[in-house]
Amino acid sequence: MTMPMRRPPRRRFLSRLALAGLALTPLAAALAGCQKDGWPEGMAAIKWDRDTCTRCKMVISDRRFAAELRGGPQDAAYKFDDIGCLLFWMREQALPWLTDPATRLWVADMSSKGDAVRWLDPRQAHYVSRHSPMGYNYAATPQPQPGSLDFASMREHLLARGK
Repeated sequence: MTMPMRRPPRRRFLSRLALAGLALTPLAAALAGCQKDGWPEGMAAIKWDRDTCTRCKMVISDRRFAAELRGGPQDAAYKFDDIGCLLFWMREQALPWLTDPATRLWVADMSSKGDAVRWLDPRQAHYVSRHSPMGYNYAATPQPQPGSLDFASMREHLLARGK
């Protein structure tokens, strides 16, 4: 009587490992479509509670009001704790590349929770009155709401008020 040949333990391990790898392939493919760490393409990651606002130098903590601008000859990222800081900085700098279509802007959706921040194009967002970190008191939302302002109106109102 002949005994059936059993694979050595190393071969069994490698066979199981190969099968596990094949089982995970769909998961890997699904995750490959996600943006790195949840940040929109081209946006530099904000290190919450460590990065500071380009204009006022306060730490960026409240994810509901953060904003970012990226562009210029060096494709540099400028981070802000409030949409008001972004708008006043743009006016103060008056750099020619700020109006270039290649310059990208992002603002946080005010309904963002925790680390799951939804980023909007500030020029397409609508703005409602909410207490904000620097007291400019505008928060972005993707849809119009009662009393909300479009970007141009909010910008005009904010810059006319000064600060």
